[in-house]
Amino acid sequence: MGIGYRDLAALLREAIQRGDYAEGSTLPKQDEIAAEHGVNINTVRQAVRLLEAEGLVTPVRRRGTVVRPRMAMKRLGTDRYAKSKWKSGLVAFAADREATGRAWAPGDQTNEVRLTKADAETADALGLATGAPVYERTRLVKEAEVPTHTLTSYYRPEDVEGTSLVDPTPGPAGRGGGFAILTGRGQEPDTITETVHARMPTPEETQLLRLPAGEPVMVLQRTTFTESGRPVEFARGVHAASRFTWTYTFKIPD
Repeated sequence: MGIGYRDLAALLREAIQRGDYAEGSTLPKQDEIAAEHGVNINTVRQAVRLLEAEGLVTPVRRRGTVVRPRMAMKRLGTDRYAKSKWKSGLVAFAADREATGRAWAPGDQTNEVRLTKADAETADALGLATGAPVYERTRLVKEAEVPTHTLTSYYRPEDVEGTSLVDPTPGPAGRGGGFAILTGRGQEPDTITETVHARMPTPEETQLLRLPAGEPVMVLQRTTFTESGRPVEFARGVHAASRFTWTYTFKIPD
């Protein structure tokens, strides 16, 4: 009598955790797994779905079932926004990669830019009237062709028109990204407020981020201010929960 799908999932899980299948490698084809363990293909599919729900593997079209990284990427807190980083040309997502010891390339980030009307939340964050024109810059960030998160920033037109922040070319908006550009326009970022919460993804987010069944997302809202308190960016990010750890280091207030 063959083993059940939970037993098979346990065997595959142990093999992954043992390192038999390296990060980024593919599991054997499902018919090969079935033959090796004397089970039918449906048992294999159920076992793989269970591992997918646990965030251990993810299906990739034309590749198969890929083993996900066992160490989540560090999403730095205050350090990712250090002025020393973006003034020397390093953007935030790249700072996260370097802190985790992972490679990155400008093409890991896509861009879509459009002039749109501010919704109520964006207008409130930027101190504008609802419906006022804003530039929307949407990015999808990938690691090894697997999406990790989205980030959509909103700007006042007078702060970014004529700059590379409204250029949809893939990759960061020049050396140092958006913060460097705002600085060049006399709007140097000085203070950031971030709010983070978890929820289940929408169907569109599940498809875009290639999320396994049952995986939540971490939702980030960020407002960036100049030293004078003027808001210069409002951003919303949606992160695959299993792809990141969130780290904050700060001095404890009196």
